Amino acid sequence: MTVMRTIFLLALAAGAMPAAAQDGTRSKQYQRCMDKAVSNPAIMECIAVQYDTEDKRLNVAYRALMARLQGERKQQLQDAQRLWLKYAEANCVFYHDPDGGTAAVLLAEECSMSARAARATELENLARVR
Repeated sequence: MTVMRTIFLLALAAGAMPAAAQDGTRSKQYQRCMDKAVSNPAIMECIAVQYDTEDKRLNVAYRALMARLQGERKQQLQDAQRLWLKYAEANCVFYHDPDGGTAAVLLAEECSMSARAARATELENLARVR
Protein backbone atom coordinates (compact mmCIF):
# COMPACT_ATOMS: atom_id res chain seq x y z
CA MET A 1 0.00 0.00 0.00
CA THR A 2 1.42 3.37 -0.96
CA VAL A 3 1.95 6.10 1.59
CA MET A 4 -0.54 8.38 -0.22
CA ARG A 5 -3.20 5.65 -0.31
CA THR A 6 -2.69 5.08 3.40
CA ILE A 7 -3.03 8.81 4.12
CA PHE A 8 -6.11 9.00 1.92
CA LEU A 9 -7.79 6.04 3.62
CA LEU A 10 -6.88 7.33 7.07
CA ALA A 11 -8.38 10.73 6.19
CA LEU A 12 -11.58 9.02 5.11
CA ALA A 13 -11.70 6.93 8.27
CA ALA A 14 -10.98 9.94 10.48
CA GLY A 15 -13.93 11.84 9.11
CA ALA A 16 -11.93 14.29 7.02
CA MET A 17 -14.55 13.90 4.32
CA PRO A 18 -18.06 15.27 4.09
CA ALA A 19 -20.79 13.11 5.56
CA ALA A 20 -21.82 12.08 2.05
CA ALA A 21 -18.57 10.21 1.61
CA GLN A 22 -19.30 8.14 4.67
CA ASP A 23 -23.03 7.49 4.35
CA GLY A 24 -22.86 4.28 2.36
CA THR A 25 -23.73 5.85 -0.99
CA ARG A 26 -20.66 4.38 -2.67
CA SER A 27 -21.36 1.47 -4.98
CA LYS A 28 -20.01 -2.03 -4.52
CA GLN A 29 -18.16 -1.57 -7.81
CA TYR A 30 -16.45 1.51 -6.36
CA GLN A 31 -15.57 -0.34 -3.17
CA ARG A 32 -14.06 -3.22 -5.15
CA CYS A 33 -12.11 -0.78 -7.31
CA MET A 34 -10.73 1.00 -4.25
CA ASP A 35 -9.86 -2.30 -2.58
CA LYS A 36 -7.76 -3.23 -5.62
CA ALA A 37 -6.20 0.21 -6.12
CA VAL A 38 -2.53 0.19 -5.18
CA SER A 39 -1.46 3.52 -6.66
CA ASN A 40 -2.69 7.09 -6.71
CA PRO A 41 -3.59 6.91 -10.42
CA ALA A 42 -5.63 3.77 -9.72
CA ILE A 43 -7.45 5.50 -6.85
CA MET A 44 -8.12 8.50 -9.09
CA GLU A 45 -9.54 6.21 -11.77
CA CYS A 46 -11.91 4.60 -9.26
CA ILE A 47 -13.08 8.03 -8.15
CA ALA A 48 -13.49 9.25 -11.75
CA VAL A 49 -15.64 6.27 -12.75
CA GLN A 50 -17.85 6.66 -9.68
CA TYR A 51 -18.04 10.42 -10.20
CA ASP A 52 -19.45 9.84 -13.70
CA THR A 53 -22.00 7.38 -12.30
CA GLU A 54 -23.10 9.77 -9.55
CA ASP A 55 -23.21 12.77 -11.89
CA LYS A 56 -25.52 10.88 -14.26
CA ARG A 57 -27.65 9.76 -11.33
CA LEU A 58 -27.84 13.34 -10.08
CA ASN A 59 -28.98 14.61 -13.48
CA VAL A 60 -31.65 11.90 -13.78
CA ALA A 61 -32.93 12.66 -10.27
CA TYR A 62 -32.99 16.40 -10.96
CA ARG A 63 -34.93 15.96 -14.21
CA ALA A 64 -37.37 13.55 -12.55
CA LEU A 65 -38.11 15.98 -9.75
CA MET A 66 -38.39 18.93 -12.15
CA ALA A 67 -40.96 16.95 -14.16
CA ARG A 68 -43.13 16.64 -11.04
CA LEU A 69 -43.04 20.33 -10.17
CA GLN A 70 -44.90 23.27 -11.61
CA GLY A 71 -44.61 27.03 -11.65
CA GLU A 72 -42.72 28.66 -8.82
CA ARG A 73 -41.63 25.30 -7.35
CA LYS A 74 -39.70 24.52 -10.56
CA GLN A 75 -37.91 27.86 -10.30
CA GLN A 76 -37.16 27.25 -6.62
CA LEU A 77 -35.58 23.90 -7.39
CA GLN A 78 -33.59 25.37 -10.27
CA ASP A 79 -32.31 28.17 -8.02
CA ALA A 80 -31.50 25.73 -5.21
CA GLN A 81 -29.66 23.41 -7.58
CA ARG A 82 -27.56 26.24 -8.96
CA LEU A 83 -26.64 27.33 -5.43
CA TRP A 84 -25.92 23.73 -4.44
CA LEU A 85 -23.56 23.35 -7.42
CA LYS A 86 -21.68 26.50 -6.40
CA TYR A 87 -21.48 25.33 -2.80
CA ALA A 88 -20.33 21.81 -3.70
CA GLU A 89 -17.63 23.15 -5.99
CA ALA A 90 -16.36 25.67 -3.44
CA ASN A 91 -16.46 23.14 -0.62
CA CYS A 92 -14.57 20.47 -2.53
CA VAL A 93 -12.00 22.93 -3.87
CA PHE A 94 -11.25 23.72 -0.22
CA TYR A 95 -10.25 20.08 0.31
CA HIS A 96 -7.51 20.58 -2.27
CA ASP A 97 -5.04 22.09 0.17
CA PRO A 98 -2.04 23.39 -1.82
CA ASP A 99 0.23 22.01 0.91
CA GLY A 100 -1.61 18.68 1.07
CA GLY A 101 0.11 16.96 -1.82
CA THR A 102 -1.49 14.08 -3.67
CA ALA A 103 -3.73 13.17 -0.74
CA ALA A 104 -5.39 16.59 -0.97
CA VAL A 105 -6.10 16.06 -4.67
CA LEU A 106 -7.65 12.67 -3.93
CA LEU A 107 -9.73 14.10 -1.07
CA ALA A 108 -11.01 16.92 -3.29
CA GLU A 109 -12.04 14.46 -6.01
CA GLU A 110 -13.67 12.13 -3.49
CA CYS A 111 -15.54 15.14 -2.09
CA SER A 112 -16.96 16.01 -5.51
CA MET A 113 -18.06 12.45 -6.16
CA SER A 114 -19.58 12.02 -2.71
CA ALA A 115 -21.39 15.35 -2.86
CA ARG A 116 -23.07 14.29 -6.09
CA ALA A 117 -24.07 10.96 -4.59
CA ALA A 118 -25.62 12.64 -1.57
CA ARG A 119 -27.46 15.24 -3.67
CA ALA A 120 -28.76 12.55 -6.02
CA THR A 121 -30.14 10.62 -3.05
CA GLU A 122 -31.71 13.79 -1.68
CA LEU A 123 -33.44 14.60 -4.99
CA GLU A 124 -34.55 10.98 -5.47
CA ASN A 125 -36.15 11.08 -2.02
CA LEU A 126 -37.87 14.39 -2.78
CA ALA A 127 -39.24 12.99 -6.04
CA ARG A 128 -40.73 10.01 -4.16
CA VAL A 129 -42.54 12.30 -1.75
CA ARG A 130 -44.06 14.43 -4.51
